[in-house]
Amino acid sequence: MPVHRPTHRPHPPRRPMLSAAGTLLAALSLLLALPFAAQAAGTGGTATADIPARGSASMGMGVIEHDGQGGLPPDTRAVQTEGVDVSSHQGNVAWSTLWSSGVKWAYVKATEGTYYKNTYFTQQYNGSYNVGMIRGSYHFATPDTTSGATQANYFLDNGGGWSRDGKTLPGALDIEWNPYGTDCYGKTQSGMVSWIKSFLDQYKARTGRDAVIYTSTSWWKLCTGNYSGFASANPLWIARYNTTVGELPAGWSYQTMWQYTSTGPTVGDHNKFNGALDRVQALANG
Repeated sequence: MPVHRPTHRPHPPRRPMLSAAGTLLAALSLLLALPFAAQAAGTGGTATADIPARGSASMGMGVIEHDGQGGLPPDTRAVQTEGVDVSSHQGNVAWSTLWSSGVKWAYVKATEGTYYKNTYFTQQYNGSYNVGMIRGSYHFATPDTTSGATQANYFLDNGGGWSRDGKTLPGALDIEWNPYGTDCYGKTQSGMVSWIKSFLDQYKARTGRDAVIYTSTSWWKLCTGNYSGFASANPLWIARYNTTVGELPAGWSYQTMWQYTSTGPTVGDHNKFNGALDRVQALANG
């Protein structure tokens, strides 16, 4: 009698189902990880590709992003003297064109942190002087890299000095929105005040002059707690691209200089000195 064996149908292969599930899980994990990766980068969600190269910062590069941009200030009866600020972004500057347009003073970026020197500094610093302008130099601060005193020394050793020749303005500390990471460079408000004081004290110890402070009110309030202790000694250079200068940081009742636009003629960054040319000369002479 023949033997009948049961027939077993083979189970369908499971590999494709497992593979699809694994792919889905991997995709979900990647999506969940993205916000944490952005936070870990310390950029507030900004992609790494959007962070500029170290050394490329210039005055006011974060102003429009944080404070917006309005119209140009109207002509008034108040006497003000036109000026510009420049960095390597401008390359070789047409100083005679600026002079002919009414620009009488200029600030030139000299240094950043302790790792960068403006490659166009000589043409810009000497060129402005040679056409008759009163000029000075500025330092872009990076409080997350080295101490204030260390950066003041680097600035002074690389173009940030001062002399009483009637045509050299005191050095300016450019302290503003961090283009490379967190807004306040990872410092507490008291820590930031201490850093700024360290820079200013060292600058004065070596030159006998109080440095100018360039900043925006919004940054100053956020990162120093609206500290008022520098107002009695250090001239204020305020950044605000609008029809009026607006609110000033605590302690200052007026600004010495006002950067009012980044889209001016010949050179983008234009400024108004709060007074006639003789007041610019007075600041230069100390």
